[in-house]
Amino acid sequence: MLMPSQGVRILVATRPVDFRKGHDGLASMVQSALAQDPFTGTVFVFRAKRADRMKILFWDGSGLVMTYKRLEENSFIWPAIRDGVITLNRPQFEALFAGLDWRRVRSLEPRRPAAAE
Repeated sequence: MLMPSQGVRILVATRPVDFRKGHDGLASMVQSALAQDPFTGTVFVFRAKRADRMKILFWDGSGLVMTYKRLEENSFIWPAIRDGVITLNRPQFEALFAGLDWRRVRSLEPRRPAAAE
């Protein structure tokens, strides 16, 4: 999986979606159900009813990219099912993608130095 760059928005749709949908079906869902633009470079993460599957959709500047992942022995830890999306930072997304508990990941907030050494 090509991991998104540090500044990219990552949105997770909290409701399960029909995993028969492809690029166009998921892009349509982003526009209608999530009220977002699928062609901005934002990474959209979708879950199946079975918690062991995810699809990722993003625009890379020349086309829509869709990635599918299925865990073989475990399930992904998903946010509570409700309408809308949640935002993850890159470390949380990487934990989710690896099948880890993304809720335990905290980004370090580096302080700006007061002076150069």
